[in-house]
Amino acid sequence: MDAFDAAILGVVQGLTEFLPVSSSGHLELGKAILGDTSVPEESLMFTVVLHFATALSTIVVFRKDIMELLKGIFAFQWNEETQFAAKIVLSMIPAVFVGLLFEEELESLFGGNVLLVGFMLIVTGLLLFLAGRAKNTGKSVSWKDAIIIGVSQAIAILPGVSRSGATISTSVLLGNDRTKAARFSFLMVVPLILGKIAKDVMSGDLNVESSSSLPLLIGFIAAFVTGLVACTWMISLVKKAKLHYFSYYCFAVGIVAIIAGSLAA
Repeated sequence: MDAFDAAILGVVQGLTEFLPVSSSGHLELGKAILGDTSVPEESLMFTVVLHFATALSTIVVFRKDIMELLKGIFAFQWNEETQFAAKIVLSMIPAVFVGLLFEEELESLFGGNVLLVGFMLIVTGLLLFLAGRAKNTGKSVSWKDAIIIGVSQAIAILPGVSRSGATISTSVLLGNDRTKAARFSFLMVVPLILGKIAKDVMSGDLNVESSSSLPLLIGFIAAFVTGLVACTWMISLVKKAKLHYFSYYCFAVGIVAIIAGSLAA
């Protein structure tokens, strides 16, 4: 992988980690259009670096919130911060459960299944459209909400369903405040990303020696900077109830994917 490819992949990762357009769905469509051999496969090391970069950008954007959470947790009291952290842990359970128990079945869905991606993009679009029309409130995420949002995150493992789009939309449709919904959605994914990175590191599959340091550095910087911009921009869009703009995009791409998939079948 050369420096240019690393930069492009970093930008794509930084954008699609936060914008509700489904990075996995677009990758599957890319495979179908270009052919599997035409889409360069990222090494595991490069993937880990990009995911770490976007996790770090989330931490930077929400650094004040995270510091407040840590202070509350280490006060060793059942305070608001400790309860919020517990809700995040609770929300992670469905995705961890589905990912571990159905790993092979899920992997079989990532094979250029254009029809599935098309329908799932339509689902994502519907969620975004409805969330964009929901009234803003001051309600915080409840324990029940955390479980339901966690289920939506587990469903978002499917190609074509946006993780950020599904979790934020679900939270808003449950009546939660838009800003609080975005905050919960972005913070709840950080432990999952860091956990996945730790799993990959401990698996011993990472080949650091064969990885060129320059592309890794460029990819990291591109993903980190783009992630900062995309995360901040997404929070602003959620506050202004402009998620429906992304729904139109998801509808358009989804319909094209369904037509193309039907013709190819």
